[in-house]
Amino acid sequence: MNPIREVQIRAFSKEYKVQIHSDFRGLGETIKRFYPISSIFILTERKLAGLFSKFYESELSCPGIPYHEIYIKGGEKNKHILRTAEVYNKLIELGADRKSLILALGGGVVGDFAGFIASTFQRGIRFAQIPTTLLASVDSSVGGKVAVNADLGKNMIGSFYQPEFVFLPLIALSTLPKREWRCGMAEIVKHALLSGGEYLEKVRSNDKSVYDHTSSELLDLIVGSILYKANIVSQDERETGLRKVLNLGHTTAHAIESLTNYRRYSHGEAVSIGLLTAIILSAEKQGLDPSWIEGLKRILKAYDLPYHDKSKSAQVAKHTLHDKKNVGNSVRFVLLQSPGNPIWDIPVELEEIASAFRKQKKMD
Repeated sequence: MNPIREVQIRAFSKEYKVQIHSDFRGLGETIKRFYPISSIFILTERKLAGLFSKFYESELSCPGIPYHEIYIKGGEKNKHILRTAEVYNKLIELGADRKSLILALGGGVVGDFAGFIASTFQRGIRFAQIPTTLLASVDSSVGGKVAVNADLGKNMIGSFYQPEFVFLPLIALSTLPKREWRCGMAEIVKHALLSGGEYLEKVRSNDKSVYDHTSSELLDLIVGSILYKANIVSQDERETGLRKVLNLGHTTAHAIESLTNYRRYSHGEAVSIGLLTAIILSAEKQGLDPSWIEGLKRILKAYDLPYHDKSKSAQVAKHTLHDKKNVGNSVRFVLLQSPGNPIWDIPVELEEIASAFRKQKKMD
């Protein structure tokens, strides 16, 4: 079955396609294009296999290639380097070789973990992303960043390793709780601010009614977000410059996540709050039209996204010192000169961060 929409990714190391389908039909035909394949390994959470195996089993039996499911646990704490040994051993036990294909079926944690396994097993075997969350669909499944965590840091062990293809079954989004919808939408809002223009207007003209996997408006937002990220990755695959703009909102987000022990917000919700911090700082330091402070707040409210937090402003500012994008003791932000015109590596003082965060806390 042909995809509903298709986006070409042109990274320096590999070109591949993001295929958007209504369901899992067409997965088997897509896999056939990558013959010879000796075996297929689906790395996924057990609960996701329970939800979706009835859809993908017929597709995987069609090519006539033996396939196996290897269950891994979701959640950041399980995306740890110590969790990889069990998976490596299972692959060896089941006869994986250089012609095997790994399918990463799940959200961002599963995609990062499975991609890292693929990039390192026998010095690299092929893999594909099958995102089942909105965030993974518009972010982690595209661009080739794969990683696992260490005891003292998130995503400290990883590589750039592009998939063979991304197969996005929209039906998977029908299983998402409200919080997961918000998590992905924060990323879409971020891409819209970075893109500006028509795409930003599309985001501004919609609201949380798009939290429906059959919505044509949602499809347009997903495609626009993927197109923006594809353009960035094509110019800077390894994040030596331009790709840093994708960290808009993340400096404050990481500080909030750390300060609240990763319990109060999902990553996307924290990014939502961080976006408003960045916009306030952009108005103060880069000449962004101040009306965008209120404008972004309206967008976030329309999608039921948080835009402030009760944490102490000084403590949030202090925690930004731990961000891995910093240079020495200088906190570096991505800011906007105007929507569609981001600038990165901008030094920001702790008091400026605290002041911006205080202004957010006072917003209704």
